Amino acid sequence: MERDIMADTAAKTTKPRKPAAKRTTTTTNNGGTTAAAAVTTRTNRAEAKSRFNAALEEARAGAAALGAEARERVTGYTGQARTRGGDFAGDAKTKAVGLARDGKTRASEALTSLSRVVNENATTIDDNLGQQYGDYARSASRKLEEAGQALESKSVEELGEDAREFVRKSPAAAVGLAALAGFLLARILRR
Repeated sequence: MERDIMADTAAKTTKPRKPAAKRTTTTTNNGGTTAAAAVTTRTNRAEAKSRFNAALEEARAGAAALGAEARERVTGYTGQARTRGGDFAGDAKTKAVGLARDGKTRASEALTSLSRVVNENATTIDDNLGQQYGDYARSASRKLEEAGQALESKSVEELGEDAREFVRKSPAAAVGLAALAGFLLARILRR
């Protein structure tokens, strides 16, 4: 393809060449050349320089054309990459928001059902361990239910901001929770 481009460029920029000058040499009786031969040599040199300069100009024009074409291609590819990157980023963001909403819904449902289980078992705890431990279970059940409702009522963006604020206020607790979540996730995925 590059050869085709160079050939097209060469065809456009090639100047018609002059035919080579005829060499005329005259010899004298002593075997030397005359002044006409010296003039012919100078003419041949001038013609060779002219042809060489024309070839240089042709090469420069070809290089400039190739450089311009390369810049055009790079500009086109850059635009395509930006467009595709923007499309991929938009798709990823849409999918991430959808997954976050699904996760939020599942987590709130899990907290609510856990609170029901704890509340239902509070009477058993009363009978086996005493009234005080049953009250602890009921209190934990209420807190779990409130946490589930709070999780359901907030948007994903609000939850993200709450998480950032929690990390700023107590980074040690955030690291501990992250480690615990990682441990639990590893246990769940290993099974």
